[in-house]
Amino acid sequence: MLTDSQLLELTATQLPGWPKAVRLDAILKGGSDRLFYRVHFESPAESGVILMVYTMARPDNPRFVPATLRLEKLGIHVPRIFAHDTENLCVWLEDLGHVDLHSFREQSWETRRPLYESTLEEAAKLHNVNAGALSAEDIAEMELCFDDRLYEWEQNYFLNHYVQGLLGKDPTSASLEETHEALKALRDHLASLPRGLVHRDFQSQNVLIREGSAWLIDYQGVRPGLAEYDLASLLLDPYVDLAENEREDLLAWYAQHTGRDLGELRETYQLCAAQRLMQAIGAYANLSRNLGKPQFEQHIPVALGRLRDICDRHPLLAPVGALTRLNGAH
Repeated sequence: MLTDSQLLELTATQLPGWPKAVRLDAILKGGSDRLFYRVHFESPAESGVILMVYTMARPDNPRFVPATLRLEKLGIHVPRIFAHDTENLCVWLEDLGHVDLHSFREQSWETRRPLYESTLEEAAKLHNVNAGALSAEDIAEMELCFDDRLYEWEQNYFLNHYVQGLLGKDPTSASLEETHEALKALRDHLASLPRGLVHRDFQSQNVLIREGSAWLIDYQGVRPGLAEYDLASLLLDPYVDLAENEREDLLAWYAQHTGRDLGELRETYQLCAAQRLMQAIGAYANLSRNLGKPQFEQHIPVALGRLRDICDRHPLLAPVGALTRLNGAH
């Protein structure tokens, strides 16, 4: 691992003509294996700079730069890339500040609503891409498409890390046969729908607010998928409490903004919500149990409650609700 002084030397090499970089402040946030630093210069610079140091441990890490360039071409608010050192796995990018959408969670709905609408406006630019028209080269730059295999992987991630890992229950039990049939029906249906592009981890801490507008970060997992998956990620974000009428307002706003039928949008949104919440619960269980980040376990009860609520509302998902009522569940 490079030392701070080595990173400062690299910064001087990669940003010629900029003031001298004199200090790095670590930014400690989230469950990523990447390291982030705010760069301080000896005199005012043209922009604030964030230094991201990544590893090759995750396949999506090296996709951050091409994903940034792709989103930038779509007119989406993303940070500028100032330099990329592929040998040392370092990226210098625009500092968008430290105020994220999550930080407004205690504010009034009157204050938050325009920020959520701005966030959905940026996402819609991504969702409006016809994934079916992308070239093989485009697809190769991105992570695996949301198809039946990826939906099954997410479901198994939940079963393995939460049901088996955290609860100690056998997810292959004969008593869950109907649940597995429902999970297959869910992934088969979602995989059959036409895809746009999705952020993949579209939650409040991955949206920065600058001068009242939303800017997206942590989008290296962009890939073909369903807009409703991103909507569920944001509106059912376990880190934030939105009232049911607030979620409905935002769904209606998004439908009007994109010209979608609200009823069809809501139907697919509910199915994607179950899928996304299972993935999130699996991630929290894995992070807390296996990756030394126990603070993530506190989010499981909220996510589990929202999954139970979604499953209770939709006939297809009713058997999936059994997973939220296993003995020992939160």
